[in-house]
Amino acid sequence: MTRTEFIFAIAVILFVAFCMGWFANWLVHRFTRVAQADVDELERMGQELHEAEETRDQAITYLQQREAELTNQLTQTEAELSAAMEGLRDARREAEELRARVEG
Repeated sequence: MTRTEFIFAIAVILFVAFCMGWFANWLVHRFTRVAQADVDELERMGQELHEAEETRDQAITYLQQREAELTNQLTQTEAELSAAMEGLRDARREAEELRARVEG
């Protein structure tokens, strides 16, 4: 084998290797390519997730406000109950005192 034949054989082998590599790369990209419909679906799902998170945040805010209102209302009701119970105690004590004066 002469020097020219050796160089030509190496060039052919390298060209075939290059073609095989290019073809393998093309196959990989062909099978792993993402379709536009998949990208659109992912964007739609992302938008829906964002909207769901906003709705959740609004619901949490509303529930916190409602809880604060109910806690305030409960505190006021308990204060009114305490005042009513104190007034009832005073009225019973007065009634007992008056009953004791009338009987005694």
